[in-house]
Amino acid sequence: MPLFALGINHQTAPVALRERVAFSGDALAAALAEVRALPGVREAALLSTCNRTELYAIADDDGTTLTDWLATHPDRDAALAGGGLHAYLYRYRDEAAARHLFRVATGLDSLVLGEPQILGQVKQAWATARSVGTLGGELDRVFQHAFVTAKRARSETRIGTSPVSVASLAVRLAQDSFARPSDSAVLLIGAGETIELAARHLAQANVKRLLVANRTYAHAQDLAARHGGIALPLDELDRHLFLADIVLTATASRVPLLTRSQVAAALDARKHRPMLLMDLAVPRDIAPDVAELRDVFLYTVDDLERTLDDNRRGRREAANDAEAIIDLQVTRYGEARAASGRLAPVRRLRAQGEAIRSDALARARQQLAAGQSPDAVLEQLAHGLTNRLLHLPTAALREAALHGDDALAERLEQVLAPRSDTALLDPDAADPAP
Repeated sequence: MPLFALGINHQTAPVALRERVAFSGDALAAALAEVRALPGVREAALLSTCNRTELYAIADDDGTTLTDWLATHPDRDAALAGGGLHAYLYRYRDEAAARHLFRVATGLDSLVLGEPQILGQVKQAWATARSVGTLGGELDRVFQHAFVTAKRARSETRIGTSPVSVASLAVRLAQDSFARPSDSAVLLIGAGETIELAARHLAQANVKRLLVANRTYAHAQDLAARHGGIALPLDELDRHLFLADIVLTATASRVPLLTRSQVAAALDARKHRPMLLMDLAVPRDIAPDVAELRDVFLYTVDDLERTLDDNRRGRREAANDAEAIIDLQVTRYGEARAASGRLAPVRRLRAQGEAIRSDALARARQQLAAGQSPDAVLEQLAHGLTNRLLHLPTAALREAALHGDDALAERLEQVLAPRSDTALLDPDAADPAP
C-alpha cells in the first residue's frame, strides 16, 4: 500500500495561506480521526508547525482523496473563496515521500537550514498519531527511519553546529534595528519553545526590560522568573501594550491576539514612538492590517527569509553530507519495506499455525481436565496438530499435481533439501524467526 506525503511549507505558500491549514494541538486528534475515516486510508500522521503543515499517510488510493481533504481543511470556506489550495500543495509517494520526511526531520527543508526544533516537532507528530491510534506498522517504520537519519546527520555532519533558530534571527533583527534590546522594553506573547528561545537570546543581549504575557498566567510567571522578566495576564494586554518597544509573538491562537485598534491605541499612549512587532506564529497573532499604521514595523516568519542567506551558505557543505546520509537511509527504508512485503506470507503462515496450536492445546487441556489418559491426550494432540498443520500445504500440492504444475513441488524440495532429519527435529533450527 503506498506511502504519501503532502502539504505546504514556507517555500510553496505565503503565511496567509499556510495559516488556513495549520492545526493547533487540540485540533490534531479530531483531524487525524477524520483523515483515518477517509476511504482507503489505513494510517495517518499530521505535522503542523509555523512553517509547514504536512500529512503523511498509508492509503489505498492515488492520493487524490488526501489532497482534496488537506486543500479544503480546516478553513474550507476560505480555501474555496481563494480558489483552492491545490496549486500550493506538494505531493510525494513511496520512497520520494520517505526522502521528504527524512529531509524535514534533519532540518534540510527548514526555513533555517539545520534548525534543531523540527526534529522534536516530527517526534511529537509521531507520538500524537500513535496516541490517537492512527499510526500503524508501515507509518511507524518510516518515522523510525527518519529519527535514525536525523540522528546520524547531526552526529556525522556539521549540519547541527551552532544552529540558528527563528527566535535568534528575530532577536538579531531587533539588534540591527532602531529598537536594540539593551535599550528597549520587550513584550513576549506566548510561553512555548519559540518564546523560550527568544527569552534566552534577549537575556544574552542584555534586554533592558522583559515582559511576558500568556493565556495561562502560571506559564508566563514561570518563564518570566527564569529570565528576570515580569509576567502579565493575557487579558490585560491592552493596559500594558504601550510599554513595549518590541513585541514578539508565537502562540497557537487561531485568531489574531493584536488588532489594528489595539496597536493604534498603544501608539497614541506612546506619543507615536515607533514599535517593532515580530509575529512568529502561524496562524498569525498580529492582524495583517497593523502594518498599515504609521510608526509600526511588522515582520512575519516569511520576512525572516531575507536574513538567511549567510546561514544557508555556511551550511551548504554540511547539507551535502547530510543528503548523502539521506540517500543511504532512503535505500535502506526501501529495502526494509520490500522485505516486509515479501515476508507477509510467512507472517500469515505463522499466525495460522499459532491459531491451530492454541486451539489444539485448549482441547487437550479440556480432555485432561475430564480425566482422560495423558498418554492418549498427547497422542491425539500430536496426531491432530500434524494433520491440521499439513492439511492446506498437502491440498495445495495435490491440486498442483493434478494440473501438471511441478513448480510448487520442486520449490518444496528445494526448501526441505538442505535440512537433515536431525535438523527438522531441532526446535531451534526448525522455527526460524520471520
